[in-house]
Amino acid sequence: MNAERLAADRAAALRIVLVSRETLERLDAFAPLFLKWQRAVQLVAPSTLPNLWTRHIADSLQLLDLAYDAKTWADLGTGGGFPGLVLAIARAKEPGWLMHLIESDTRKAAFLREAARVTGAAAKVHHERIESAAKRLGKIDVVTARGLAPLPRLIDLAAPLLGQGARGIFLKTQHVEEELTEATKSWSINSAIVPSLTDSRGRIVVIESVSRRSDVGRSGEAAP
Repeated sequence: MNAERLAADRAAALRIVLVSRETLERLDAFAPLFLKWQRAVQLVAPSTLPNLWTRHIADSLQLLDLAYDAKTWADLGTGGGFPGLVLAIARAKEPGWLMHLIESDTRKAAFLREAARVTGAAAKVHHERIESAAKRLGKIDVVTARGLAPLPRLIDLAAPLLGQGARGIFLKTQHVEEELTEATKSWSINSAIVPSLTDSRGRIVVIESVSRRSDVGRSGEAAP
């Protein structure tokens, strides 16, 4: 890893998102730990590592302003920590703030636990499938995910949380409108699309409420 290039990317990320000195210290502890684990467990695509700070860390941090007052979050399929762990690092010292990190892969869950310990992140790691965790977490304020699944499947996975009033904030690509159109075949969705601060092609879909359409049968097809 080119240290000079990584430092330049860090500086670029900090021009996109503002963080406190304490948060930056925790992120500076996270980054080398992440790179160490990446050598043994592929946490992200290797081609994205030179842009760790902009592509992954800043990309995650931008979600905080979309639900600044929310206290209880859940991140589906956290993987290498994005966005959930990074958000929990940023809110490590905020009273009552908690991120549930849901990850079924054993090695990735181990990384998340170690990274949360080292950084003091306000996070709890759930090493289990999303389907089981989402049903038992109960009421939360926000559910997040990045690169997990197309929006129709993502809403299916998050439905137990969204149905109890959670706001959905999902990092997507420029194709999110097509995914949203497909999702509305099964769901009535109140949502907004926000441009990403870190990628001109990126989009963030914010779901305020969702309910299953009454004209959709068990097969998922709309009734004639």
